[in-house]
Amino acid sequence: MQLSMKVKGEGAENVSRLIAKNPSNPYERMEKGQNVRLAFTTFEAYEAEFIIYVDVDPIELVKSGSNHFDITHYINDREFAVSSLFCSYIRKTLGTALNGKPKEEYSEWVHHAFDLEVSFGPIASHLPDQRIQELFEPMGYAVEIERRDIDYTFDLKTRSTARYVTLKGIVTVQQALQHLFILIPVLDNFKHYFLDEREIEKIERYGEGWLDAHPLKSYIYEQSLRFKDLVKQANVATNTEKKQKNDDTDQAKTPLNELRYQAILKKVQSLPAKGTVVDFGSGEGKLATRLGFIPGIGEILAVEPSQSAQLKALERFEKAAAKPNFIQPRSVWGSLFYYDAQLQGADVIILCEVIEHINEERLPGIMNTIFTFYQPKSLIVTTPNQEYNAVYQMNETMRHADHRFEWNRREFASWCEAWTQDFPYSITIEGIGEENDEYGSPTQMCTFERKEGDN
Repeated sequence: MQLSMKVKGEGAENVSRLIAKNPSNPYERMEKGQNVRLAFTTFEAYEAEFIIYVDVDPIELVKSGSNHFDITHYINDREFAVSSLFCSYIRKTLGTALNGKPKEEYSEWVHHAFDLEVSFGPIASHLPDQRIQELFEPMGYAVEIERRDIDYTFDLKTRSTARYVTLKGIVTVQQALQHLFILIPVLDNFKHYFLDEREIEKIERYGEGWLDAHPLKSYIYEQSLRFKDLVKQANVATNTEKKQKNDDTDQAKTPLNELRYQAILKKVQSLPAKGTVVDFGSGEGKLATRLGFIPGIGEILAVEPSQSAQLKALERFEKAAAKPNFIQPRSVWGSLFYYDAQLQGADVIILCEVIEHINEERLPGIMNTIFTFYQPKSLIVTTPNQEYNAVYQMNETMRHADHRFEWNRREFASWCEAWTQDFPYSITIEGIGEENDEYGSPTQMCTFERKEGDN
């Protein structure tokens, strides 16, 4: 994770005074157990550039957490991506400039607008390129977004899904840093720290003079604060509230996630054999809970590697247990990557939005385990339809930063059909969500059903 800032024009060398760092001496400090470094790569009268980067120890990052048995940190991006975590590491290093408090003799340069260029990355964000541009352009930046080429030794992909952002504009150093410290966490899919009223104070402090006029002000607050109560305390009308004010009679569309659950539940209900159902990657138990109300299901195994997600799922299961005719799911700590004999012979296995989070070259091994050893009577797989991203104006961006790939309809159908060549299953492919004439539906679902008489 790194960030660079280049300033040009008269007095450019004063950037060293604004950030209170000697250009002749590389800066290195430990911050919250991580190594923060800063060095000037250029230092001249009319041009100066520094780079700040953090070497994160992934062990140190997770060992003080409470989820000691949670294995998901082995596949996260926290130690690589520019994020809210990165901002917390570098805040003290750049605090002098961020707060506009250099030595008094250099205070005049706090308000001096330089020809400035800021680059940072990689970012792991679900936001499309257009939304990133909409966040930074109102402050006068020209926004460039780059994806690096990748030279894999095996056939996977040629372009990285991680993005690098460059901002160019006429702006003061303090303003540029304030923009970054507010907007980088907006790009982030995950806040690593507890959010409370202090977050509101930080946004108001760093956003003074520019955030009130930003056309996406309410969106920035929503993404930064995450919780409705905090947004309400900030006294900012959310996008949802504005929509309700403008048209109280306008019904909100059913979320895609809800449509996906409905389609899976309907499919399970229609299957002749559904006594035992396995929900792989069950997360917080939303789908598994709803499966518990389907007549004919006698056992549900909710398989999930994340300890924190499992705890939330258990709470959800216990609440639902008070309702009549509910089959309480059994929480199983596990993963598609590890064979578990208790899952063998299930009637239905469900992979709801799971496969796209797995490196494509590892899918054959997983599918081979399912069809060779688990041998379910039915397998239900859902995954995004990559073509539909055009409707979301996402260009090449994937829908989630953790997606390893996304298939179009032809690629998904070809993958599904390939497995019927070696294993005795028939397939049915359907779309889920509002259908577009050109791009199809946002989600695609395949149901593999084992042919009768085949063992």
